[in-house]
Amino acid sequence: MSPETMHAKLIYQANQIAKFMESKPHAEGVALLASHINDFWEPRMRLKLFAVLDEGGAGLRPLVLEAANKIKRPVSA
Repeated sequence: MSPETMHAKLIYQANQIAKFMESKPHAEGVALLASHINDFWEPRMRLKLFAVLDEGGAGLRPLVLEAANKIKRPVSA
């Protein structure tokens, strides 16, 4: 799987979570989105998410961008 394909899948997944969390009050949605990613995404997935974020976050919903500072950035191996 190419990096672009992997990023597209990861962006889709993050946006699906954000889309659901947007039904919550804003601050709660941000916190729940970050909590979900921290609890359920393995470190490799979070590293790839941060690669997208570090490149500017193109394609990510605003709630994902806002939650980014609450998502645990794994230490690369």
